[in-house]
Amino acid sequence: MPALRHLTLSPAQHAELVRLRDTAAKPYLRERAAALLKIADGTRPAHVARTGLLRPRKERTIYTWLTRYEQEGVAGLSLRPGRGRKPAFSPSAPGSRHD
Repeated sequence: MPALRHLTLSPAQHAELVRLRDTAAKPYLRERAAALLKIADGTRPAHVARTGLLRPRKERTIYTWLTRYEQEGVAGLSLRPGRGRKPAFSPSAPGSRHD
């Protein structure tokens, strides 16, 4: 059985996550900060994934957020560049015709 993961925060880290949860402009950052605070308060990540957020998430998703926060801090919670659907057509792409 895998080891249980938990998160220990310094007072500064806790305050930073609380500020992010309460004031971040992007909803996904508020959700991720809330999840990490619940884990730091002793809730198991699997439980946070199932019932601790506005909508259920996959356990793997919560563990990914936790790992990225442990490695990179708050910066690790932001979306990575290049994510999402790529445009099917770009008028400035080489080979496109504008007659």
